[in-house]
Amino acid sequence: MKKLLRSPVALFFIAVVAIAAGIATYRQLYMVAPEQQYRLQDVEKGDISQVVSANGTINPVTLVSVGTQVSGTVKKLHVDFNSKVERGQVLLELDDALLSAQQKQGLANVKSATATLELAAANEARALALFKQEYVSQQEVDTALQTRKAAEAQLQLARAAVEKDSANLTYSVIRSPVSGVVVDRSVDVGQTVAASLQTPTLFKIAQDLSKMQIHANFAEADIGSIRIGQAAHFTVDAFPGRHFQGEVMQVRLNPVIQQNVVTYDVVVNVSNPEQILLPGMTAYVSITVAWRKGVLLAPNAALRYKPSSGGKRGGGRPGGAANGGAANGGTAKSVKDASSGQDAFSGKVYVLEQGELVPVSVSLGITDNRNTEIVGGEIKVGDQVVVGEALASSAQGGSSALRMRF
Repeated sequence: MKKLLRSPVALFFIAVVAIAAGIATYRQLYMVAPEQQYRLQDVEKGDISQVVSANGTINPVTLVSVGTQVSGTVKKLHVDFNSKVERGQVLLELDDALLSAQQKQGLANVKSATATLELAAANEARALALFKQEYVSQQEVDTALQTRKAAEAQLQLARAAVEKDSANLTYSVIRSPVSGVVVDRSVDVGQTVAASLQTPTLFKIAQDLSKMQIHANFAEADIGSIRIGQAAHFTVDAFPGRHFQGEVMQVRLNPVIQQNVVTYDVVVNVSNPEQILLPGMTAYVSITVAWRKGVLLAPNAALRYKPSSGGKRGGGRPGGAANGGAANGGTAKSVKDASSGQDAFSGKVYVLEQGELVPVSVSLGITDNRNTEIVGGEIKVGDQVVVGEALASSAQGGSSALRMRF
């Protein structure tokens, strides 16, 4: 009996039985049903909306920068930050000593030019009288006439200089061009301001803080779906629990390029009756660009899922789009869905049929970053799609435990 057990045939037979028993024990202990191997989720019907978002800055609709046309030293300030002003109200006064002296000098020049003109007119009249009596020549008459016209021109020039000096003297008093609120003051009493090629800004006045605008930079991938008149929703850090509404007023055509990233400025009109939204606040803007009601929805996790290399795959179902959509890492192909008539993209989901994974091609519509609209394909309400592998982590632990047993 001992010799029989030591024979190679007997040893091989014992080894085969041991391996078979081990495999049977492993399957009994570690193998699970396919339904428990994957995380599944039902395909449902519901509402979905696609939203594009960007950050922006709140600004007054009309922000007027008040400068000065003359140079001088600030003598007196009449307003400060947050002051409410009316159109024509005095904001600031410059020292007008030099300007007043220039005006007086101009007035004196006018008097001198007037006296010169009177003398030239008298000489012209005398020359004409002597010419009639043939005491002077025609040339002397012409000279007297030219002298009188030159004196008239000098008088006009002196008067124009007085008008200029008077205007500069008036400009030494800075008045508000609009009614509104002072949001910025850049000068103090005693400070010298110089009017050069670039007019210095003394004040900034917001004309009406009850109506504001948001300037938000949207990515070029989103700008194609934004239209004038669309509703916009936004929040600000100052009121984190409150949501505000606005309306798209303008999509500016001028691109903003920073580090090869192209964005476009979208202007959103905002009503601010409580005047709690202040200039310069950061707004987090969301615009709903598309929405659907009562459509078939698939979770985005199902569209991203790919079986592991060792998984089983069936032959697949016929679908409404080609395999390998953008959601599964393939090349995105835009197609026109025959039933809905709208643009769609191809995608793929996996379902379990008789214990095996079966790929199903679908046509995709809009997405809200959690679910995606299905506009075509062999998928219906109640189908369970694979969103992940439930035993991905436990399989590693099981293999180590199995090595410990052996």
